Amino acid sequence: MNAQASSHAIGAMKTTARQERAWMPWTWSGMLLIVLAFLVLYPTAMLLIGALTTTNPVVEGYKLSDLSIGNFLTVAANQNVAYALMNSMIACGGGTVVALVIGLSFAWVVVRTNTPCKGLIASAGMLPLFVPPLVAGVAWAILGSPKTGLINLVLAKLGIDFRFDLYSMSGMIFVFGIYYAPYVYMFTAAALRNMDPSLEEAAEISGASAARTMATVTFPLILPAIISSMLLSFVVMLGIYGIPAVLGAPANIPVLTTYIFALTAWSPPLYNTAAAVAVILMMVTGLMVYAQQKVLTGRSFTTVAGKAFRPRSLNLGPWRFLTLGLAIVYLLVVVVLPSIALIIAAFRKFLFIRDIPAIFDMKQYGWQHFIKMFDNPLTVQSMINSMKVGLITAVVGGILSFAIGYTITRSQAPARRTIDMITTIPVAIPGLVIGVAYLWAWIGLPGGLYGTFWILALAFVARFLPDTVKALSTSLMQIHRELEEAAWICGRSLFGTITSVVLPLARPGVVAAMTLLFILSIRELGSSLFLYSSGTMVMAVQLLGYYEGGNIGITAAFSLVQMVLLAVLISFTNYLSRGAAQGSVGRSG
Repeated sequence: MNAQASSHAIGAMKTTARQERAWMPWTWSGMLLIVLAFLVLYPTAMLLIGALTTTNPVVEGYKLSDLSIGNFLTVAANQNVAYALMNSMIACGGGTVVALVIGLSFAWVVVRTNTPCKGLIASAGMLPLFVPPLVAGVAWAILGSPKTGLINLVLAKLGIDFRFDLYSMSGMIFVFGIYYAPYVYMFTAAALRNMDPSLEEAAEISGASAARTMATVTFPLILPAIISSMLLSFVVMLGIYGIPAVLGAPANIPVLTTYIFALTAWSPPLYNTAAAVAVILMMVTGLMVYAQQKVLTGRSFTTVAGKAFRPRSLNLGPWRFLTLGLAIVYLLVVVVLPSIALIIAAFRKFLFIRDIPAIFDMKQYGWQHFIKMFDNPLTVQSMINSMKVGLITAVVGGILSFAIGYTITRSQAPARRTIDMITTIPVAIPGLVIGVAYLWAWIGLPGGLYGTFWILALAFVARFLPDTVKALSTSLMQIHRELEEAAWICGRSLFGTITSVVLPLARPGVVAAMTLLFILSIRELGSSLFLYSSGTMVMAVQLLGYYEGGNIGITAAFSLVQMVLLAVLISFTNYLSRGAAQGSVGRSG
């Protein structure tokens, strides 16, 4: 009788345990959905509500009773908005074309030719990714200002009448193109490495020349990578504020990002109109992302067969030194010249240069701009604040991204498709719009989140969530499921398996994703513009303030400090990633 009662009790306990385990996936998915709703859906919804109301959120709060499309009608009838939209399309479209030409050329040279020093070319193709857009704009403003630009001063001293004017639409297109070419390079280089060279060989056997083969076989077969990289470049450029603010504003060339910020800087601020324009910018970005998926869906671009192959190298003969020379020129234009400009402006007492020998007159150089910069308490405070926000972003974003990545790629949790879909929404929301959305979401509500480090960090987490989740998902998919199954057989719980097996093996990807978040949060300007306060000033906003105040020397000095800081962080990131990878190899061995 006692044995029967005991068996019933054990059966009841097992049933209860199974019921609890059945509820765990739903509870976990529900928690992730709540977090994503808080980070992504709620701010986006508030942005839309703000665009549909006419009340001032700072003074009157939200009133849903007077929803209307009046703001959109006002914006649609406003010629300034149409002008800013047209400028955005021209600047970003032109920049995308320039980026495509440079990035695709570099990819072809590195992967498919026998050009010497390919490592140098590949490095030159990636270096612009580590330069903040605002710093790039400031550097080229110093170089290409029509009156005081260093290049124009040298041309004048040489007796050459031609002058560069980077304060123009062509200037924005040029800077956009050279600094966002790495996006095209990354996509197309990977596609060229994975393409079966026998397809090109068949074309050449049929009598096609190398140029015709490249135009009719090679590039059409990597069309998915080309389209993806072009649309990604266009979307990223569309949300950039720093370059248009530095190069477009002096020439009175507004784009959507600078126009949105101008609306909030007016007195009184036009928050509702800014929200409506932000929604338009978000819709344009969303259409680009949708177009990317639509163009590539249903078409076959299979170029990787089951047999092994190696991408062949085209023998360029003497022309290989021309391609090497072009790579060196690109490196000079994108890295060396802007760095020299920042160094000269940062250390020179006065930027006016009488003649070429005056450039090398060491009496004209000193530390005065750095001294003035660090005498300003806001400078040091902005650096400390950036470190704090970056650390919060890296920790919170890293944990959340790992949780989402594991749920999407390694589990059968319910609603994981919905979680994946919500996670990708920020791809279509530029950083500046994220800032406006968080402004609308928290400025009129109690709780004390607005004006703190947390609102900046949460906006950055939402802004870069798709990138970090994708990076972590790639690392997680490389771990074989047999390792988890072995841990389960040994009696490990799900949480124990994750902490003792999955997380240690995925640590290189986790470290890389968290440090990437840290670096991106330090250089992010668009989201910061609407969310910082006097006590949470960050480096990107402080740098913009120096530039808009006309302090070119201090601006250059602070730009150098930011670049050096980013270089140190990137080096430290590589060190951590190598250490994590070696540790993972040691454990797996």
